[in-house]
Amino acid sequence: MKTQAFINDYLRAHEELIRSLPQNEIDTLLFIFRNALQEEKQIFAFGNGGSAMNASHFITDLSKAASDKLPTRFKGLCLNESISWITALGNDYAFEDVFVRQLMNFAKPGDIVFVMSVSGSSLNIVKAVEWAKENSVYTIALTGKNNNQLKSLADFHISVASSHYGRVEDAHMHICHMICYAFIEGIII
Repeated sequence: MKTQAFINDYLRAHEELIRSLPQNEIDTLLFIFRNALQEEKQIFAFGNGGSAMNASHFITDLSKAASDKLPTRFKGLCLNESISWITALGNDYAFEDVFVRQLMNFAKPGDIVFVMSVSGSSLNIVKAVEWAKENSVYTIALTGKNNNQLKSLADFHISVASSHYGRVEDAHMHICHMICYAFIEGIII
């Protein structure tokens, strides 16, 4: 059957991608988030499309589930959740400003911008990361394997070895869950 071959091939490619995730870089990322927690830094996560939902899911897990297991709480905010903010900024300025304009209101030096973008070149993400760097906000980007602007722009970058949107978004969520569950399960505090 055609569908059985598709399912088998899809799962095989997904398993290979998950096994290829850079464990040392993920380990470093865990300590970046531990330091953010200890220093009470605000974490701003955002993305477009599926990455927007991953950012929302990540902030929920980090700020609620992980924080429930800790003596102090993560301060996380997902910038793609307020449709009124996004439509007002997109209408009054431009869609490329929907994240940077929110950062202008809330971000302080030392805070963290955490973005997910399969392409790594979405103008609204790139513009927000540029502003963050100019304003001493630490930037973290998860992207796909394609050559993209965030690879050289972000302070810390993890590239997932695929350009398949579904698999890359799934792999990004695997990384997000590893960050959260390292705190939930008491692996790192």
